[in-house]
Amino acid sequence: MKNESGIEPLDLRVLVLPDAARDQIGSIYVPESAKEKEKFAKIEATIVAVGENAWEEAASRSAAFTRPQPGDRVLIAKYGGILHTGKDGRDYRILNDEDILARLLEEA
Repeated sequence: MKNESGIEPLDLRVLVLPDAARDQIGSIYVPESAKEKEKFAKIEATIVAVGENAWEEAASRSAAFTRPQPGDRVLIAKYGGILHTGKDGRDYRILNDEDILARLLEEA
């Protein structure tokens, strides 16, 4: 995944692009006010960039640990990190590596 945000995370930080808020759930349309709240609460995201020391501690505890990489789908802490708009106009979150809770595995 190419980083077009103009944001480079440092040290233990990870830059993610949260999934967009939904316009509708089933046949029910979501009002703008609810979408704004969901934008901050959304917990699925795609990793865009990783700081040079992200997941160092986890890697030191287990030789089998594989560091998440840009392009990986992840779950993030519900209100973790800070929201920042990139050069491309998209809303990103900058998180500590520990705020990445899980990697989402593709279904076979």
